[in-house]
Amino acid sequence: MLRPERLAIVLTVIVGSTAALIFGAADFLGGLASKRISPIQVTVISALAGLVILFAASIAIPGRWSSEALLFGGLSGIAGAIAISLLYACLAIGPMSILSPLTALVSAFIPLLAGAIRGERLTIVGYIAIGVALVAVVLVGFVKDEEAVRPSLKALLMAIGSGAAIGAFMILIDLTPADAGLVPLIANRAVNGALMLVVAVAAIAITRFRTDQTKPRTRRVDWRKGLWIAVACGTIDATANALLLLGLRLGELSVMSVLTALYPAGTIILAAFILRERISLTQWIGLVLALVAAGMLALA
Repeated sequence: MLRPERLAIVLTVIVGSTAALIFGAADFLGGLASKRISPIQVTVISALAGLVILFAASIAIPGRWSSEALLFGGLSGIAGAIAISLLYACLAIGPMSILSPLTALVSAFIPLLAGAIRGERLTIVGYIAIGVALVAVVLVGFVKDEEAVRPSLKALLMAIGSGAAIGAFMILIDLTPADAGLVPLIANRAVNGALMLVVAVAAIAITRFRTDQTKPRTRRVDWRKGLWIAVACGTIDATANALLLLGLRLGELSVMSVLTALYPAGTIILAAFILRERISLTQWIGLVLALVAAGMLALA
C-alpha cells in the first residue's frame, strides 16, 4: 500500500499528465476557431463557455469565497487573457506543431524560476534538462532546413509571450487558498471574459470608424463553425484548468508546471491527423527533446 506522500506524487503525475493532454486539445480547437473568427472573439466565447461550466461544477465542488481567492483568481484572469489571445493568434498563423511546444517550454520555465527565487533548487538532472530544452528550442524553431515548415518571427514572439503569461497564470493560481475550491477559476474566467469583451468591442469600433481610403483586406469569417468550436474549446479548457488546480493542491508548482508543459502532445497529434501538418526530421528531433526535457524536469 502506498504511503500518503507517495500516493500524492502518483496522483499529481496522473492529474498533471491528463490535464496536459486536455490542454493540448483545447489549444488545437482554439487555433482552429481563430482561423474562422478572430482570436479575441474566440477568447471571449471560450471564457464565457468555461465560466458556465465552472459555475455548474462549483455546486458539486463547493469552495470558500475569500478576498485572496478573488484577488489572485482575478489577476490570473488578466494573465490568462493575454496568454490565450497570443496563443490562439500564433496557432492560427501556424504551424501548430512548432509553436505549441515553444510556448510550453517558456510556460514551464517561468514557474521554475519562481520556485528558484523562493529557495527551491533543482538536481543535476534538472539542470541537464534545461540544457536539453534549450537545444530543443533551437532545433524546433531556428534550424535552417529546406523541408521545415518554419514559423515567422511574429509567430515566434507571440508564442514566447504566451508562454510567459501562462507561467504567470500558474503562479497566481498557486497562490490561492487551498479551501477555495473552484472559486479562483470562476474569478479567472469572469475577469478574463470581461477584459476580452472590452477589447473585442474596441476592436470592432476601431474597424468601423477607420478613415483610411485603402481597401481593407478581407478575411473569411465562418461564424457558425467558429462559434461552436470556440464553445467546445472553452468547455475543454475549463476542465483542464480544474485538473490543474487539483494538481497544484496535491503537489508542487514546479512539478505541475512541467507536467502540464507536455500539452503540445495533444496539439501535435490532432494537428497531424486533422490538418496533415508536415514537419522535418530535424524538427521532430527537437519536439522529442522538448518532451524528454519536460519529463526530466518533472523527475528533478
